[in-house]
Amino acid sequence: MNINKLLFILWLLILPVITLAETSSLKEQLQGIIGGKKAQIGIAVIINGKDTVTVNNDCRYPMMSVFKLHQALAVADYCQRKGLSFDTSVHIDRAELKTDTYSPLRDKYPQGNIALSIGELLKYTLHLSDNNACDILFDRTGGTETTDKYIRSLGIGHFSIEVTEDEMHKDLNACYRNWSTPLETAKIIEMLLTQELFGKEYQNFITDAMITCQTGKDRLAYPLEGTNAIIGHKTGTGDRNSKGQIIGTNDAGFVCLPNGKRYTIVVFIKDSEETEQATSRIIADISETVYRYISTSLQ
Repeated sequence: MNINKLLFILWLLILPVITLAETSSLKEQLQGIIGGKKAQIGIAVIINGKDTVTVNNDCRYPMMSVFKLHQALAVADYCQRKGLSFDTSVHIDRAELKTDTYSPLRDKYPQGNIALSIGELLKYTLHLSDNNACDILFDRTGGTETTDKYIRSLGIGHFSIEVTEDEMHKDLNACYRNWSTPLETAKIIEMLLTQELFGKEYQNFITDAMITCQTGKDRLAYPLEGTNAIIGHKTGTGDRNSKGQIIGTNDAGFVCLPNGKRYTIVVFIKDSEETEQATSRIIADISETVYRYISTSLQ
């Protein structure tokens, strides 16, 4: 079923409310998962657009590439204000395809001097988390300042977007300047799903791109394999800092269940001393716990 049709059906439903005792139970389960882990872990879950569960939310977590979702919303707003469609062509010089960063775009077009649509660049950032595509979009739509300003215009405040992918690559400490609490990012995803932020063609494009995300399949999406749940998400992954800690391992998304329930889930992991695989597994375990809890509650 098309995601937009599914969401429309969900909005028409009168969804039951989870009690405080039930959300407390979920919080206790999540705290049990992260106890003893060598990392700072923040979680936010919004159930059916109403009930909220958070764990360790009062912290600034480096978003890493999760901020490309914030950027996508700002790009859509920019295009609507300028009267541009996502089919609008962008010329890309070879010099913009930096060689010392993660970029499937550069790998496909190493010589540059190409023209791609804004939509194609967004697919590279949202599907594949391409760093060059991200910075090209920043360059064409007003930089990090425009993205930060737009997200703040939505009433979101506990976050900051200050630096580009290139700036983070040059100085790993700069990664901590693009930060958010888990709940603020969850609120943004809720807005994308339930509010008319801009034209439907832009909004549908972004939600569909999240559903077809190709990164982080060992995180939020992993325990949902083989189920009929629909998941859309955006991941973020950092390098290790000078202390040998993984700066950030993140996943943020939404899940629609066949039984009509829906939830938004964000997991940020900061300064992990675990292995890359173990850190991703923490996110998968959190995802599985939330999925099982919500799919079996409210019966």
